[in-house]
Formats: sequence, C-alpha cells, structure tokens
Amino acid sequence: MKRRRKTTTGTITKKTIKTSSGKKLLKFSFNNKKTWISLAVLLIFLLSLGLYLNHLSKDLPPLKKLERIDPEIATVVYSADGEVLHSFFTFNRTYTPYEKIPKHVIDALISTEDRDFFNHWGINLAGIVRALLVDLIHMELRQGASTITMQLARNLYFGYAQTFDRKIKEALTAIQIERTYSKEEILSMYLNITFFGNHAYGIRAAAKRYFNKDVEDLTVEEAALLIGILKGQTYYSPIRHPERALKRRNVVLRMMMENGKLTKAEYDSLKQLPLKLDLTDPYKMKVAPYFTEYVRRKLNQLQDSLGVNIYEDGLRIYTTLDTRVQKYMEMAIAKHIDAIQERVRRQSVFTKIKEEMGDSAYESISKVQLAFTAIDPHNGHILAMVGGRDFEKSKWNRVTQMMRQPGSAFKPFLYTAAIDNGFSPATKYPDLPTVEFNPDSTRWTPQNYSGTFSGEMVTLREALRRSLNSVAVRLIADITPQVVIKYAREMGITTPLRPYSSLALGSADVIPLEIISAYGIFANNGVHVYPIAITKIEDRNGNVIYTQMPKMKEALSPETAYIMNDMLQTVVNRGTGVRARTVFKFYEKAGGKTGTTNSYTDAWFIGFTPDLVAGVWVGLDDFKYSLGRGMAGSVAALPFWADFMKMVYDSIPDIKKHADFPQASGVARLKICAETNLLATPYCPETYEELFNLKYAPTKKCDKHQEPIPYRKKRRRIF
Repeated sequence: MKRRRKTTTGTITKKTIKTSSGKKLLKFSFNNKKTWISLAVLLIFLLSLGLYLNHLSKDLPPLKKLERIDPEIATVVYSADGEVLHSFFTFNRTYTPYEKIPKHVIDALISTEDRDFFNHWGINLAGIVRALLVDLIHMELRQGASTITMQLARNLYFGYAQTFDRKIKEALTAIQIERTYSKEEILSMYLNITFFGNHAYGIRAAAKRYFNKDVEDLTVEEAALLIGILKGQTYYSPIRHPERALKRRNVVLRMMMENGKLTKAEYDSLKQLPLKLDLTDPYKMKVAPYFTEYVRRKLNQLQDSLGVNIYEDGLRIYTTLDTRVQKYMEMAIAKHIDAIQERVRRQSVFTKIKEEMGDSAYESISKVQLAFTAIDPHNGHILAMVGGRDFEKSKWNRVTQMMRQPGSAFKPFLYTAAIDNGFSPATKYPDLPTVEFNPDSTRWTPQNYSGTFSGEMVTLREALRRSLNSVAVRLIADITPQVVIKYAREMGITTPLRPYSSLALGSADVIPLEIISAYGIFANNGVHVYPIAITKIEDRNGNVIYTQMPKMKEALSPETAYIMNDMLQTVVNRGTGVRARTVFKFYEKAGGKTGTTNSYTDAWFIGFTPDLVAGVWVGLDDFKYSLGRGMAGSVAALPFWADFMKMVYDSIPDIKKHADFPQASGVARLKICAETNLLATPYCPETYEELFNLKYAPTKKCDKHQEPIPYRKKRRRIF
C-alpha cells in the first residue's frame, strides 16, 4: 500500500514491504530534489558542527591537567611556636577543604548560582536553551546559563572573553570536570579559586579581607555578602560601594529563603543587619616584618634550586622565630625608644634643621633607628629580629643589610687573638697615651673614653672591663692587625677589614647579624653556629622539600672561648655593662661588651647568656649626625638589651635550658702574685686569682717574695 505526503521540500513516498522472514519494514522514497538538498544541508551542518567542536576540543585542557587541578595558592610562613607570620602570593589564595567550609556558604552559593547543581552533569540544558533564546533575540550575549562547574572551568582555563567559542569550551570542559571530580570536590575548588575582589582569591582570603576572620567563623549574612560579590567584584564591592553590596547581600538571602535554606523569619531578621566589615589589613606584616622579609629574600634565593614558585605553589615555610621572644624585644624597644629619641632631638643641629628645612626633613633626619636581634647560640636559630623603627616607612633591614662601625664592641676579636696566642687575662700593659701614624703619615693619638690616662700598668681583664683604648692600641701592635683580621674571619665577619691599628677600636664596618652571631661563640664552647631563619619547607601536599640543619664550625678552642667568656662576664658584672645589673636588675649569668664610635655616632651593646646571644645597635641612618654627647653604648643601647633579657628570662621558662656556660678542661684558675704575675707564694703581699690556659699558665713561683732567711745568733767561744 502506498501513501503520498506533500512536503515543502518535495514528495515523500512511504510503503510497507515484507522481508523473507515475514517482518514488515517501512521504506521511504524521495521524489523531489529539494528533499535531497535539505538532507545534504543537514548533513553539512552536522559535519561542520562536528569539525567545529573538534577544532574547539584542541584548545581544551588535557585530561591529565583536569585530573590534577593545582591553582596558584599562597605560601604561608609559620613561626617556631606555630603562629602564622605572613603569606606570600601572586593570587591571595589559601586552600580550605570542603569539610571546613560552613554549610551556609555552600547554601548561599548554590541558591544564587546553580540550584540544580547536584542534579546536572556539568551543563544545564534548560538554562542553556533559555539563555540562547534571549541571546538570539538581542543578537548578543545578554544572559548566561553557566553552572558552577562551567564557572569553575572558566576561572581555571578560559577567562572572561564574551564569545560563543568560550561558552562551548566551558561546557565541554565542565562535562569532563564532572566526570573527574565529585560534586563536593567541585564546590571546594570553586570556592578556593574564585576571585572575591580586593586581592582576595578564595573564600578564606575573602573572609580575612572583609571580616578579618577565619572562614569557619563566617555568619549566614557574611556568607551571603561574599557570594553576592561574585556577580560583580567591582560593582558590588562592599568597600567601594557598600549600599550596592548590602542590596546584593539581601538578594542572596532572599534566594536562600526561596531555595528552602532559610525560613521567612530568618530572612526578615538577617536582611536588617548592617554589613559590619572589618577592613583591618590581614596581610600587612604585623609580627616581625623585618624577619619575614628576610625569609622572603632567602626563599627567592632557594626557589630556583627547589623548582618552586614561592608566590603560587602553596608552600608551608617553617621558621626559627619565636613570637614570644619577638614580643619582648618589641616591648623593650617601646619602653626606651621615646626617651632616647627625645634626648637626641635636643641637639641644636636638629633644631637648626627644623628651622631651615621644615618638619618633614627634621623628623626624617633626626629619627633614631636601631637594629636588634636575638639568636640561640647552640643551633643558630634567629629567635627575634627588629631591623628598624617602622617597616612600612623603611623596609631596609639594619640587622642584615646595614654596615656600621662597632667601636669597642670589636675589641673581643682583638682580645681573643691575644688569649689564643699565649697572652692571659693577667698580661699587663701601661695605660698611657700613645701616638700612631696613619697610612697617609698623619698622626693619630687615640684617647680613652674618659679622656684621661691612669699611668698605671693594667691587666687585659681590667683593660677590657674599662674598655681602655690605650691598651687596645698597644695590644694590636704586638698581635698585629693581620692576626686580628684572621680571627674575625674565623668567627664569621665577612665585611672588609683593613689592617690598621684603628681596627682595635672598631674602625671597620660590620653587619650587625654577623657580629652578634660571632659573640655566640663565647657562649657555645668555641663553636660558631651560623644564623638561620628557615628550618623546613613543605609543598602543598605536606611533602618536605627542604630542611636546614645548623651549620657549625669550630672557630676557637674551648679554652680560649671559656677565658673570653669569663672576661666578658666581668664587663657586665662590674665594667661598662654593669647597668644591666645595677639599674635593670638582670642577674642571670651573662657576658657582653659596649661599643661607642667617634662623636657618639653609633651605640652598641652585644651580650650573651648560656641560652641567648642578642645585640642592639642604635644610631641615625645618616652617619653624619650624632646621637649626642654622652650617648655611649651603655646609655643608648644597653637599656634595650637588659630589659629584653630580663623580660625573656622572667616570662619564658623554657628559654632557660642551660644552667651555666660550658666548661673547658684545659683551663685552671690560679693564684698569682699581683706584682710578678708568677704563681703566688704565701709571702706575696698582694695576690689574686686568674684564669689561664694550661698551655700558657705560669709554672714558676714568685721569685721576688720568698721565705725570709731565719736570723741565727753567733755562739760565744769559751776559752
């Protein structure tokens, strides 16, 4: 039986035929060429569509890339006691696992962006058809139909170009993402990757940026605000446009209510609340900014060898800094800096600068700066660091980048060279004026700090205790500057040191971190442990990719280190550093040395205990200007050190691990004659005890004060 049906393309004939097996089949025949043309057009369209999709598929991310999505994640820096110090990032993003994201954040996202999220397979066909009709009517992209998965694909790979190609690529990639990841993983990736405006990438960064809180602590209305921002990060910015942001937040709350995630009563209550932003910058370096910047510079040096990007790879950096020690260092600075600053600005030179150059120049030039750091001498860990008064105004780290003259704080290197070469604390030199000739043949007449000379013979211990320049200049002439330089190098000083007599008085520049670390040798039995700031680096998956073990070097013999330690304790107990005891009541075992340069340009105090070595420099950045008359190391620098040490030992009991300094078996305390420096006899009128390296200790008894010959009466001869 035949039936004919007229069509617009021609005549289609349909008839029923029987096969040999008895089955009935329908057979169509096309009797018009228009029908064939239509079929050909359809075939060409399908072929073109296939070629077009095949072309687009070449630009899709490969499956391996989809199976391991690694967005740029901020690197987080931790202190030794577990505090977050800072984050380094290109995109401020910190990964938050799905289980730590509050449910109301998920509810707000799904209610606003993709209510059918848990029911589709990457694309929403009904939404696409609806959006396509709107776009065709207006002949432009007016309405989107992106699912959360498509938005994730866009954020990861395709950007925001408004083209049909991009939309199709998004859809194809979304399907692949849905096949690779669970719904929960997709939501987690989306919320960790998405840009929330104002340099905040990811929900955790957004919570910090707008509310200064952790993502786990977000309230419902705060979550709604953050999700609302996604419609337009600039247009709905709560910082720039709080009114728009508030309206958008309430729209999200209403959508949550319509989606059954909020009750009407909850919605009515929440929409009345203000934004209550907390715009405190959470990424400003608050804790130890100079130390953190020092760590960043170290990481820049390491990243090529490690094959990482510290700004994008989500590393975890574990450092040596102890935030408790850092706190007390900053408290000591705050306690004393204003008084020091006020005293400095009383000088007439700064009054003149204010009158002639104005307040701005006056404030800048006369601003007292300091460099302060504390190190564990046994493992080299930098426990605290302050590189200046204000990191925001000056990021120049005076602890690690500055070179200044140390004054008498350099003398321990001279005395170390002497003790290690056969001299003893009992060796005597005259406290008399001396004349030296500089390399340019000019005369140099070094003065003592007091401006006077006693004219007496004084021991090296006494000369170091009183910081007598007259003795130091004579001593370096005997030791030679070249030998002193050799010892300074062995102890970690790398800056240029010229072999002149003035080196004895600290005329060569040093880096504070180096000279402070060198003093740790005296507390650590002669072993120098180089300062370190980073102990371990982990990648984003928790794999350890770098460890820094202490780098140690035997710089001095235990005997020399022990004797120098003892001599430097004398400086603190009854010498130029005695104010640590008498004024600041710091009574732990400690040694140290003050330093003051010509015209009071630089003031230093470097000291150590069995557990810590710490040092502070105080001065003005422009060394043409002085701290002022009388601003010696004991006045301008020692107060910071003494108060810091006292607070640390009073407040952090686990810092005090070592009851005493290490002992040295090759050292003995001997009683000697004050006049001859030989072993005392019972008949020496004046004696004292002194430490000696047994290799160089006196072995003869005093030959000037011997047992008197007894008087013998002559016998009379009887005849």
